[in-house]
Amino acid sequence: MAHNTDNNNTLFERAKQIIPGGVNSPVRAFKAVGGTPRFIQRAQGAHFWDANDQRYIDYIGSWGPMILGHGHPAVVQAVQAAVREGFSFGAPTEREIELAQEILRLLPSMDMVRLVSSGTEAAMSAIRLARGATGRSKLIKFEGCYHGHADALLVKAGSGLATFGNATSAGVPPEVVQHTLVLEYNNIAQLEEAFTLHGTGIACLMIEPIAGNMNFVRASLPFMKRCRELCTQYGALLVFDEVMTGFRVALGSAQSVYARHLPGFEPDMTVMGKVIGGGMPLAAFGAKRAVMELLAPLGAVYQAGTLSGNPVATACGLATLREISKPGFFEDLSAKTRSLVAGLKAAAAAEGVPFSADSEGGMFGFFLFDSLPQNYATVMTTDSKRFNTLFHGLLDRGIYIAPALYEAGFVSAAHTSDDIAATVAAAREVFKLL
Repeated sequence: MAHNTDNNNTLFERAKQIIPGGVNSPVRAFKAVGGTPRFIQRAQGAHFWDANDQRYIDYIGSWGPMILGHGHPAVVQAVQAAVREGFSFGAPTEREIELAQEILRLLPSMDMVRLVSSGTEAAMSAIRLARGATGRSKLIKFEGCYHGHADALLVKAGSGLATFGNATSAGVPPEVVQHTLVLEYNNIAQLEEAFTLHGTGIACLMIEPIAGNMNFVRASLPFMKRCRELCTQYGALLVFDEVMTGFRVALGSAQSVYARHLPGFEPDMTVMGKVIGGGMPLAAFGAKRAVMELLAPLGAVYQAGTLSGNPVATACGLATLREISKPGFFEDLSAKTRSLVAGLKAAAAAEGVPFSADSEGGMFGFFLFDSLPQNYATVMTTDSKRFNTLFHGLLDRGIYIAPALYEAGFVSAAHTSDDIAATVAAAREVFKLL
């Protein structure tokens, strides 16, 4: 049953006249899947309502931050109290210290942390700091991993390991990306060759430990182990981009998931966002004291931000971290997510649809393949027409998943067994059409 999208259509037409593409972030435009984007009016718990007052079960959760669901009472209360005290001061507050302490308590790989306002800003600053700390220029990233839209990171793979990446966006000059080397995710031989060729010039290797921007793809244990070994051997910094996975896949983030299997494992630097802001603009990057003290005002690496450590955003983030730190939180969240994934697998199998899925904590992904892909090139072979049929079939049945086949999904503490059952039932109906 297709829902009337008149109000969404009307708003979209208005938006397109004054906002490029009608949206303030490209994936929201539904360009990949076609159709009219839903303009959201309000949200509560695991649901949101569009401009037609149509309710959806929400599996994007603002692309990850809403781990407690929308409008959690403790978070709302903390934000309301902060708002009454003041929106922004441009001067330090005690709550910045409290949030930093909470982050450092949960991520022992870091001694110090700097708060910023977006994941892009955190990743960009982390690279500048890595270059300042090492005196080197080159950086390694992996195809399919997204670290925000800073110029040096908008790069696709070059023609070979001896060459560096090519810009993926107009407006990025070739000389800006000439130091960025783009490798295939989970390819150990390529990783080793890159360090052999360029190791003494590499400032850092930046990686999403569980990639969420080519859907959901894990770095294999042997691959991650080799990343750590080579960075140590050549004096490069291993930078974990945990903007998406941080406090979402585990209380100790993805680095704790790898440390379970690789004793003593930790990154040199961590980039965070999303959950630490609880849905407000807040991100951070951190490392050991010797590296972080190179930042201004102590050191020569400059970084600043008018709204960094915003008092309302820190209140939202601190309340969120305190809720997710409660005993049993991640066990319950993981069980819900596994239940969803198992249900989707069973529904696909019942209808004979090739399907694979994976999850960690409250993050999940699925593919219309029989086996889980290991890199971006394989992900790109997904049949986009079939995904679009699945997306719109679920949307018409009140289930909102990411409007692009390259994005992971998110379950919140507010999702109920009824929500999951309704999702699986809707998916099975749509699988019949595939």
